[in-house]
Amino acid sequence: MTSDPPLKDRIALVVGASRGIGHAAALALARAGAHVVAAARTQGALEELDDAVYAATGKHATLIPFDMVDGGAIDRLGGALFERFGRLDVWVNAAATLGAEGLAPVSHADPRQFAKIERTNFTAVYRLIRSLEPLLKLSDAARVIHLTTSVATAPRAFWGAYAATKAGAEVLMKCWADETETMPIRICVLNPGGMRTRMRAQAFPGEDPESLPHPSEIGPLIVELADPTREPPLTLNFRDWKAGPGAAALI
Repeated sequence: MTSDPPLKDRIALVVGASRGIGHAAALALARAGAHVVAAARTQGALEELDDAVYAATGKHATLIPFDMVDGGAIDRLGGALFERFGRLDVWVNAAATLGAEGLAPVSHADPRQFAKIERTNFTAVYRLIRSLEPLLKLSDAARVIHLTTSVATAPRAFWGAYAATKAGAEVLMKCWADETETMPIRICVLNPGGMRTRMRAQAFPGEDPESLPHPSEIGPLIVELADPTREPPLTLNFRDWKAGPGAAALI
């Protein structure tokens, strides 16, 4: 007799699911039994994810192509998910951008690019919280996993726009966690560290990608944090989790 997968029948939204950590998270959640709702800007990449989910599980994901800078689309997302599923059990927020210019001195940042970074990395997080909280409250044990970065708390030269907006999003998530402590919602702000992603290559073009963990390595941790029977920590570093027993990283 085989046991049910840990996330059987859970509804899991992954924002930023088209590539990198978001893609790996979506695939891991699907393999753990969740029905994945994959949201990202690129339709073709979402379809490739769906092919991978179907190959691994025999089931399709729900695909939602939209741009994080489209506030109206975010506002409509919660209603659309309610009509389809009636609740949301897991939200993985993996979408972020360095901007087309990449790293640059603060004084040299193009105002239009800075505005796009701010809307994607910060304002969209607020709008997603606003849109999704009613759905998460309908879950018996909702789990939110927000991907952050070390430069949000240890800023460095040339990372100004990205670091400032990611820091703002991290603070929003922590404030929200304090507000929802009496609700069936638990939030984890997860720092994945350097990984073999397109964004990392954009920031460090001379770095050997083979020296970094593949995004698939974070999949088991995403599944643990999404497990409704576990109480996740408010903050967690992937490398700390990987260094010791996975179960010990969770309360």
